Amino acid sequence: MKALRSAHRSPWPLAAFFVLAGVIHFLKPGFYLRIMPPYIPYQREVVYASGVAEIVGGVAVAVPALRRPWSRWGLVALLLAVFPANVHAALHPEAVGGGPVATTIAWVRLPVQGVFIAWVLSATAERSRRWL
Repeated sequence: MKALRSAHRSPWPLAAFFVLAGVIHFLKPGFYLRIMPPYIPYQREVVYASGVAEIVGGVAVAVPALRRPWSRWGLVALLLAVFPANVHAALHPEAVGGGPVATTIAWVRLPVQGVFIAWVLSATAERSRRWL
């Protein structure tokens, strides 16, 4: 349990997570395009822009001078901005392959966004104020 708490407080796993997630936007853009709500224009560009934002946010987490407030609030804003795509995926599981597994994952992903936000807030907090 202590190792898990340390990982959540450390900025390094968070930085790696977001950089990797951002890179995946460029390696597998089709997945992100499938979950994009149809009312979003310039979908491919939005997928790439969100990938860049994740990479930049992850790198900023690794740089102490940028960790607060830039990476902290930037990543929280990004997680909130992509939430409609996660809702769309949950409401339209055929977009992510359909079937019971894809449907379950899509619905579980919704509250997990809150966990990611808590992780960002914890790992980017001042050392004396980290709460996870």
